Amino acid sequence: METSTPSPRTHLLTTLTEKFEIPADQLSPEATLGELGMDSLAIIELYVTLQDHWAVPLDDSAAGPEITVGELGSTLTGLLSDRAGQRDTGHHGAGS
Repeated sequence: METSTPSPRTHLLTTLTEKFEIPADQLSPEATLGELGMDSLAIIELYVTLQDHWAVPLDDSAAGPEITVGELGSTLTGLLSDRAGQRDTGHHGAGS
């Protein structure tokens, strides 16, 4: 039996605080990954962690220190929404 799954944004914030040890009070939608002290290797590790957890293809070529927490959360939510829509319709997708 499944229990409630945290939202993509909640999971992102939890990952940033627990795995990457970023203080929760520094996390805001406007904060960039660079401002949070993440270097390029940490950012790629974050993307891989999120991809593995949610089974979605994040574009790691777009991963950079200028990405904000809010943008990454929105991207993740959008990918999950697209995936759910494709499951509901069988094979319909945007393809972009």
